[in-house]
Amino acid sequence: MSKHNSELVYGIHAVESAIKNRPEDVLQLWVLQGRKDKRVNQLIELANKNNISIQSISADKIKKKCPDSTHQGVLADLRISKAKQMALEDVLAKQGELLLLILDEVQDPHNIGACLRTADAVGVDAVIVSKNRSPGITAVVRKVACGAADTVPFVQVTNLARAMQQIRDHDVWIVGTAGDTDTSLYDITAGKRMAVVMGAEGTGMRRLTRENCDQLVYIPMQGTVESLNVSVATGVALFEVRRKIGAA
Repeated sequence: MSKHNSELVYGIHAVESAIKNRPEDVLQLWVLQGRKDKRVNQLIELANKNNISIQSISADKIKKKCPDSTHQGVLADLRISKAKQMALEDVLAKQGELLLLILDEVQDPHNIGACLRTADAVGVDAVIVSKNRSPGITAVVRKVACGAADTVPFVQVTNLARAMQQIRDHDVWIVGTAGDTDTSLYDITAGKRMAVVMGAEGTGMRRLTRENCDQLVYIPMQGTVESLNVSVATGVALFEVRRKIGAA
C-alpha cells in the first residue's frame, strides 16, 4: 500500500468501473505506451471527463508495477475509502426482498472475484465474509469481478456466526450448501428474504456456520465429479434462490 493509502487496480473492466463509480478516489491512470485501441480511448475519455491524471507508461515499468500479465495495458491508483464500506446493519435495514451471499473461509481471490461477478448478475444485496478468514477486495478480486467489486456491497464481519444470528433476527432464511444432507437445492424453503452460505473448497462450512443455517441443501449433479468449484456452485445456488424468491 502506498503512502496515500491506496491500492492498484488493473484491467479495463476494473479500472472503468472504478472511474464510473468512484471517480473521486481514482488518483492516477497509467496507460501502456502505444496502446490506442477503441476500448482504451474510451477509458481515457472517461478519465478526462472526471479530471483524472493520465500518464503513459512503458512495458517495463508496467510490469514492475503489475507482474500480472492480464493488466490489459491499464492501471489505476485507487484511494481506499473505508467510509464507503457498508455495515451489516445497513444491509439488513432494507425492507422487503433481500438476498445475501455468505462466504465461509473462501480465500482464493479469484473465487471471491468470480462470486462477486455472479452476485452482481443475480442482484445480491451484499456479500458477507469473515474479516480474518477471507481476503478483502484486492487487485486480483477487482480484475476477476469485472466491475462488480464497486457495485456489490462487500461486508467484512468480525464474527461470522454472530453475524448470521443477526441476519436471522431480521427474518432472513439462511440456506447452507453441504454434501451430507438429503434436501436438494431445488426443494428449499422459499421466502422473500434469504441468504446463501458457501463453504471453502475441500473443507466446506465450519461447525458454527452450519449450526447457524436454517436449512442445509446439496446441489444435485449427474456426472462423475464429486464437487464443483465454489464460484460455479455459488452461481447455481444463487440463481435458483433468486428464482424461488420471485415465486414466493
